[in-house]
Amino acid sequence: MNERMQIETKLRDNSLYHFCVFSDNILATSVVVNSTTLNSKNPDMVVFHLITDEINYAAMKAWFSMNTFRGVTIEVQKFEDFKWLNASYVPVLKQLQDSETQSYYFSGHNNDGQTPIKFRNPKYLSMLNHLRFYIPEVFTCTGEGVVQKDLSGLFSIDLNSNVNGAVETCMETFHRYHKYLNYSHPLIREHFDPDACGWAFGMNVFDLVEWRKRNVTEIYHYWQEKNVDRTLWKLGTLPPGLLTFYGLTEPLDPSWHVSGIGLHKC
Repeated sequence: MNERMQIETKLRDNSLYHFCVFSDNILATSVVVNSTTLNSKNPDMVVFHLITDEINYAAMKAWFSMNTFRGVTIEVQKFEDFKWLNASYVPVLKQLQDSETQSYYFSGHNNDGQTPIKFRNPKYLSMLNHLRFYIPEVFTCTGEGVVQKDLSGLFSIDLNSNVNGAVETCMETFHRYHKYLNYSHPLIREHFDPDACGWAFGMNVFDLVEWRKRNVTEIYHYWQEKNVDRTLWKLGTLPPGLLTFYGLTEPLDPSWHVSGIGLHKC
């Protein structure tokens, strides 16, 4: 079996450890891959699926082709090649075709005079942020961040029939649902506990069998379409994530995701 065939086989081998990173930042992605590799007890068991955009695709592919990373298997793709990623299926892409949405995010004018400019940043519409809701349609994968220990233990965690495994981030009243969602809206008020604990949408373990069984992507579509007027939440992918995985998230030990590395000073 030649090298290319071996790589193709590993990319689809569910007995290996698959990780997915969605990013347009080559340096940050390299940190993720390199730190995982350095701390892995069995790097030959590790498979990375890296998804970027067309602008950064050639550079990212070249960079990871020039480095071996201790034998870790690495695939680089660009999301523009995903044929299923179209406006008829993906609510965010459909909303981008709406003139009012385009004006809100791209005109530079604050139409309502009340919405802070940070809530109108076009980066929140980037498909690299929203692709995490389509992981079963991309492949079996998950994970992002600076890795400080071997990650093979993630693959033996019992999610207790939940879809998502994540580290909770709430302390007292911080990072609870009412901090992210509009509880004056009846859809939010009637379906979600305002004191429910938020969690980090950066390092997640997903059970894709349960994901498909629960039709999780369709749940995400429902809430994304309900928020076309931005009355349920204002920005980001964490709020729709909290709605989508409500009651489907298993808390992980906090040591699996230490937030703020590289951002906060000690």
